[in-house]
Amino acid sequence: MTAPPKPSAAVAPDLAFAVTAAQEERFAALPTLRFRLEIVRNGGSPVGSIALNTVVRIDVARRRYGPRARAALTELFGAPEQWANGMRPLTWARSTVHVPAFDDRTTVEIPVECPYDTELAVVKYLRAVGGDGDVPLDFLFSGTVFHRLPGTPGLAASRIPWSDGDVRFGMPAALWHSLTDRYHAGSPWLRLSRETYDRLDAYRARHVFGTPDDAVRALLDGVAHHHSGTP
Repeated sequence: MTAPPKPSAAVAPDLAFAVTAAQEERFAALPTLRFRLEIVRNGGSPVGSIALNTVVRIDVARRRYGPRARAALTELFGAPEQWANGMRPLTWARSTVHVPAFDDRTTVEIPVECPYDTELAVVKYLRAVGGDGDVPLDFLFSGTVFHRLPGTPGLAASRIPWSDGDVRFGMPAALWHSLTDRYHAGSPWLRLSRETYDRLDAYRARHVFGTPDDAVRALLDGVAHHHSGTP
């Protein structure tokens, strides 16, 4: 009796990644950007699915900065003459998305939330560069690709190594500013301790300021007048 033929060995898919566009998520509870990711299979077995991990970083050394941005970025990277050694990529986001089965190519979206906490280095960077030009992003991919076993209904699993998925994308800086302004109306979120907030609110009430913003502005103006010697 002739034995049934053995199935051919599974060959892991040869995948290529490209980020092609970014847009605002219109109805998210938190400000969110969505990046369109195209995945192409250049060879190997057809894809059953992918559990795709993504790290998004800002490659800050890949952009030129004007005088105003250079001054604003000293808090993050030190004086400009130190940037050759002090500038390191800023990690912005990590996410995992499920990619359905495909044969040759497919498109998925990677969501990236955009909190407006002024203590975050990424927010400080994006505010410093303003709305002009592009933000140089790197997308690093890893995860597990499940692919079909030739001649059988089963699936094999292969790892996607980090080194195989480094993709660059220039995000328009104005996109982030438009998104955060739509959610926060130009009002950055500021973290204060309860004690500090109570002192600020008492100062506001004592001096009959309408809002905490008015009180902080008065305090800053007073400090500026003191240092300038203005009577």
